[in-house]
Amino acid sequence: MANVLGAVATGLAVLAVTVNFSLHKIEEGHVGVYFRGGALLQQTSQPGYHMMIPFITAYRSVQVTLQTDEVTNVPCGTSGGVMIYIDRIEVVNWLSPDAVHSIVKNYTADYDKTLIFHKIHHELNQFCSAHTLQEVYIDLFDKIDENLKAALQLDLTEMAPGLTIHAVRVTKPKIPESIRKNYELMEAEKTKLLISIQRQKVVEKDSETERKKAVIEAEKNSEVAKIRYQQKIMEKESLQRISTIEDEMEIARKKAVADAEFYSRQRQATANEMLLTPEFLEMKRIEAIGANNKVYFGSSIPSMFIEGTGPRPAASAAAAAVSAEGAGGLASEQAGKVTQDSRKSAAAAGDAGATPAAAALGGTSGKH
Repeated sequence: MANVLGAVATGLAVLAVTVNFSLHKIEEGHVGVYFRGGALLQQTSQPGYHMMIPFITAYRSVQVTLQTDEVTNVPCGTSGGVMIYIDRIEVVNWLSPDAVHSIVKNYTADYDKTLIFHKIHHELNQFCSAHTLQEVYIDLFDKIDENLKAALQLDLTEMAPGLTIHAVRVTKPKIPESIRKNYELMEAEKTKLLISIQRQKVVEKDSETERKKAVIEAEKNSEVAKIRYQQKIMEKESLQRISTIEDEMEIARKKAVADAEFYSRQRQATANEMLLTPEFLEMKRIEAIGANNKVYFGSSIPSMFIEGTGPRPAASAAAAAVSAEGAGGLASEQAGKVTQDSRKSAAAAGDAGATPAAAALGGTSGKH
């Protein structure tokens, strides 16, 4: 009975050891490859639990997601003979799952050492040996990562299809302390120069701003003066137009007054011409003779005088004619002569309003 129990225990122990060494797990993002007796088997496995022959078969888990490989303290000699060191270079790469078996077969499971680490050393030394310290440290430093990426990808495309380089990051190189201090001094001087340049630009901008402000102010003053000048011109033109209108109104008013006066005189003359008919004058003569208070008769009366006036020859002739006939009356022939003389006197009087008969015979008293 004891022997049976021991055999069972031994079998269970052997089974446990066998299961422990044959059962293995492949993580997500990895592919399992198997070796038997050092030879790579064709079999690959996906993530999960798998079984293999213990103590004879071994496996390696190969990452097939994006991974970053770091290469540290890489020496680099420039064309001038200065040795510098790059502290760290990071290479971001990706291995296709379909290319795992061929790459592991050609370059082992540690393919990144051969294809990436060693290649980085080679390409970086090639770059440094073709350039000076100034170019590597300052001028072309921003192009080192691009050049390394292009060189790595070119070789990998030919040597290991399926392995892709996505990015390369290079840290600043370490240079000898004495050279570094010189570069620091140079950078300090460059910084001062840049500060001076920027200060000069600021002064220039300030001057330009002041100039533009002055130009704008001058333009504004010019526009204001121009507007005021135009305003004064418009005011003068308005006053001139107003004066012209007033003059035209005054001329029109005076012309209207003159036309009215002319029309009035013309109508008055027409009325007088129509009024002073022979019959009207004869009537006025008779009325004037009848209105005289005194009539002198005689043959030796040389003239007749009216108060306030000079001698009137026509009136004297009329008085003489009347006096020659006597108190009994006037002859018809002498009366006709007096009438003609009276008409001549009326024509000389004009528009004065006194008839010839009134001028010759009018008045309240006479003298001789």
